[in-house]
Amino acid sequence: MRRCAVSRDVALVHDPDDHYDDALAGAYHALAQLRDEGVVRAIGVGMNQTAMLARFAREADPDCFLVAGRYTVLDRSAADELLPLCEERRIGVIAGGVFNSGVLAGGKTFDYETAPPAVVARVAVLRETCARHGVPLAAAAVQLPRRHPAVVNVLVGCRTAGELEEDVRLFELDLPQDLWEELG
Repeated sequence: MRRCAVSRDVALVHDPDDHYDDALAGAYHALAQLRDEGVVRAIGVGMNQTAMLARFAREADPDCFLVAGRYTVLDRSAADELLPLCEERRIGVIAGGVFNSGVLAGGKTFDYETAPPAVVARVAVLRETCARHGVPLAAAAVQLPRRHPAVVNVLVGCRTAGELEEDVRLFELDLPQDLWEELG
Protein backbone atom coordinates (compact mmCIF):
# COMPACT_ATOMS: atom_id res chain seq x y z
CA MET A 1 0.00 0.00 0.00
CA ARG A 2 1.12 3.57 -0.11
CA ARG A 3 0.85 6.28 2.53
CA CYS A 4 -1.88 4.62 4.62
CA ALA A 5 0.21 1.63 5.65
CA VAL A 6 0.39 3.24 9.07
CA SER A 7 -2.64 4.02 11.18
CA ARG A 8 -1.70 7.41 12.59
CA ASP A 9 -2.34 10.89 11.27
CA VAL A 10 -5.24 9.90 9.04
CA ALA A 11 -8.07 12.32 8.30
CA LEU A 12 -11.26 11.02 6.71
CA VAL A 13 -14.35 12.53 5.16
CA HIS A 14 -17.14 10.81 7.10
CA ASP A 15 -20.26 9.39 5.39
CA PRO A 16 -20.76 11.82 2.50
CA ASP A 17 -23.47 9.49 1.11
CA ASP A 18 -25.81 12.07 -0.41
CA HIS A 19 -23.19 14.75 -0.96
CA TYR A 20 -20.48 13.34 -3.23
CA ASP A 21 -19.86 16.49 -5.28
CA ASP A 22 -19.79 18.75 -2.22
CA ALA A 23 -17.55 16.32 -0.33
CA LEU A 24 -15.09 16.02 -3.20
CA ALA A 25 -14.90 19.77 -3.85
CA GLY A 26 -15.06 20.79 -0.20
CA ALA A 27 -13.97 18.46 2.60
CA TYR A 28 -11.84 16.15 0.48
CA HIS A 29 -10.12 19.05 -1.27
CA ALA A 30 -9.36 20.66 2.11
CA LEU A 31 -7.90 17.38 3.41
CA ALA A 32 -5.76 17.06 0.27
CA GLN A 33 -4.33 20.50 0.99
CA LEU A 34 -3.55 19.47 4.57
CA ARG A 35 -1.81 16.36 3.29
CA ASP A 36 0.17 18.41 0.77
CA GLU A 37 1.23 20.77 3.57
CA GLY A 38 2.32 17.84 5.75
CA VAL A 39 -0.28 18.50 8.45
CA VAL A 40 -1.67 14.97 8.08
CA ARG A 41 0.04 11.96 6.58
CA ALA A 42 -2.93 10.32 4.90
CA ILE A 43 -6.45 11.19 3.81
CA GLY A 44 -9.48 9.31 2.66
CA VAL A 45 -13.16 8.64 3.11
CA GLY A 46 -15.09 6.45 5.53
CA MET A 47 -18.46 4.94 4.65
CA ASN A 48 -20.84 2.01 5.14
CA GLN A 49 -21.23 1.56 1.38
CA THR A 50 -18.83 0.68 -1.37
CA ALA A 51 -20.12 2.31 -4.57
CA MET A 52 -19.22 5.84 -3.58
CA LEU A 53 -15.86 4.76 -2.17
CA ALA A 54 -15.11 3.21 -5.57
CA ARG A 55 -16.07 6.51 -7.17
CA PHE A 56 -13.66 8.37 -4.87
CA ALA A 57 -10.98 5.83 -5.82
CA ARG A 58 -11.51 6.54 -9.51
CA GLU A 59 -11.91 10.34 -9.30
CA ALA A 60 -9.64 11.44 -6.43
CA ASP A 61 -6.28 10.54 -4.91
CA PRO A 62 -7.09 9.01 -1.51
CA ASP A 63 -4.52 7.21 0.57
CA CYS A 64 -7.06 5.06 2.34
CA PHE A 65 -10.68 4.23 2.94
CA LEU A 66 -12.55 3.12 6.02
CA VAL A 67 -15.17 0.66 4.79
CA ALA A 68 -17.55 -0.31 7.57
CA GLY A 69 -19.41 -3.59 7.58
CA ARG A 70 -18.90 -4.41 3.92
CA TYR A 71 -15.97 -6.80 4.12
CA THR A 72 -16.95 -9.29 6.77
CA VAL A 73 -17.72 -12.98 7.01
CA LEU A 74 -21.38 -11.97 6.54
CA ASP A 75 -21.15 -9.19 3.92
CA ARG A 76 -18.37 -9.27 1.37
CA SER A 77 -19.76 -6.71 -1.04
CA ALA A 78 -16.53 -4.68 -0.86
CA ALA A 79 -14.76 -7.55 -2.62
CA ASP A 80 -16.81 -7.09 -5.79
CA GLU A 81 -15.37 -3.79 -7.01
CA LEU A 82 -13.87 -1.74 -4.19
CA LEU A 83 -11.11 -4.00 -2.89
CA PRO A 84 -9.72 -4.91 -6.33
CA LEU A 85 -9.78 -1.22 -7.27
CA CYS A 86 -7.97 -0.30 -4.05
CA GLU A 87 -5.39 -3.02 -4.58
CA GLU A 88 -4.78 -1.81 -8.14
CA ARG A 89 -4.51 1.84 -7.09
CA ARG A 90 -2.59 1.09 -3.89
CA ILE A 91 -5.26 2.60 -1.65
CA GLY A 92 -5.11 1.14 1.85
CA VAL A 93 -8.37 -0.15 3.28
CA ILE A 94 -9.27 0.00 6.95
CA ALA A 95 -11.96 -2.62 7.54
CA GLY A 96 -14.37 -1.43 10.22
CA GLY A 97 -17.59 -2.91 11.48
CA VAL A 98 -16.19 -6.42 11.23
CA PHE A 99 -18.83 -7.68 13.67
CA ASN A 100 -21.61 -6.17 11.51
CA SER A 101 -22.97 -4.04 14.38
CA GLY A 102 -22.63 -6.94 16.81
CA VAL A 103 -24.43 -9.87 15.18
CA LEU A 104 -21.12 -11.65 14.49
CA ALA A 105 -19.99 -11.22 18.10
CA GLY A 106 -23.08 -12.70 19.74
CA GLY A 107 -25.24 -9.58 19.58
CA LYS A 108 -28.65 -9.11 18.02
CA THR A 109 -28.04 -6.08 15.78
CA PHE A 110 -27.04 -5.83 12.14
CA ASP A 111 -26.46 -2.51 10.39
CA TYR A 112 -27.48 -0.71 13.60
CA GLU A 113 -30.92 -2.34 13.77
CA THR A 114 -32.35 -5.60 15.05
CA ALA A 115 -31.01 -8.32 12.77
CA PRO A 116 -33.68 -9.63 10.41
CA PRO A 117 -34.46 -13.38 10.44
CA ALA A 118 -32.48 -14.05 7.23
CA VAL A 119 -29.36 -12.51 8.75
CA VAL A 120 -29.85 -14.42 12.00
CA ALA A 121 -30.15 -17.65 10.00
CA ARG A 122 -27.00 -16.88 7.98
CA VAL A 123 -25.08 -16.11 11.20
CA ALA A 124 -26.22 -19.45 12.67
CA VAL A 125 -24.76 -21.25 9.64
CA LEU A 126 -21.50 -19.29 9.96
CA ARG A 127 -21.33 -20.06 13.70
CA GLU A 128 -21.86 -23.79 13.01
CA THR A 129 -19.17 -23.76 10.34
CA CYS A 130 -16.70 -22.14 12.70
CA ALA A 131 -17.65 -24.50 15.54
CA ARG A 132 -16.85 -27.53 13.35
CA HIS A 133 -13.32 -26.14 13.16
CA GLY A 134 -13.13 -25.29 16.87
CA VAL A 135 -13.10 -21.57 16.13
CA PRO A 136 -15.24 -18.79 17.61
CA LEU A 137 -17.18 -16.93 14.92
CA ALA A 138 -15.89 -13.66 16.35
CA ALA A 139 -12.30 -14.77 15.62
CA ALA A 140 -13.13 -15.41 11.97
CA ALA A 141 -14.91 -12.03 11.87
CA VAL A 142 -11.84 -10.18 13.19
CA GLN A 143 -9.33 -12.03 11.03
CA LEU A 144 -11.05 -12.33 7.64
CA PRO A 145 -10.48 -8.75 6.42
CA ARG A 146 -6.68 -8.92 6.80
CA ARG A 147 -6.62 -11.84 4.40
CA HIS A 148 -7.18 -9.40 1.51
CA PRO A 149 -4.03 -7.59 0.33
CA ALA A 150 -5.78 -4.19 0.12
CA VAL A 151 -6.74 -4.27 3.82
CA VAL A 152 -4.07 -2.60 5.94
CA ASN A 153 -5.93 -2.38 9.26
CA VAL A 154 -8.96 -3.76 11.04
CA LEU A 155 -10.95 -1.41 13.24
CA VAL A 156 -13.00 -2.90 16.07
CA GLY A 157 -15.21 -1.10 18.52
CA CYS A 158 -14.91 -1.93 22.17
CA ARG A 159 -16.42 -0.49 25.31
CA THR A 160 -14.04 -1.89 27.91
CA ALA A 161 -10.44 -2.94 28.33
CA GLY A 162 -11.72 -6.51 28.62
CA GLU A 163 -13.37 -6.29 25.20
CA LEU A 164 -10.15 -4.92 23.74
CA GLU A 165 -8.16 -7.77 25.26
CA GLU A 166 -10.68 -10.27 23.85
CA ASP A 167 -10.44 -8.69 20.37
CA VAL A 168 -6.65 -9.01 20.48
CA ARG A 169 -6.93 -12.63 21.64
CA LEU A 170 -9.34 -13.41 18.78
CA PHE A 171 -7.08 -11.73 16.27
CA GLU A 172 -4.07 -13.75 17.44
CA LEU A 173 -5.77 -17.18 17.34
CA ASP A 174 -4.33 -19.53 14.75
CA LEU A 175 -7.26 -20.40 12.48
CA PRO A 176 -7.09 -23.44 10.20
CA GLN A 177 -6.80 -22.95 6.45
CA ASP A 178 -9.66 -25.37 5.84
CA LEU A 179 -11.99 -23.00 7.74
CA TRP A 180 -11.15 -20.20 5.31
CA GLU A 181 -11.70 -22.55 2.37
CA GLU A 182 -15.09 -23.55 3.71
CA LEU A 183 -16.09 -19.96 4.42
CA GLY A 184 -15.10 -19.11 0.84
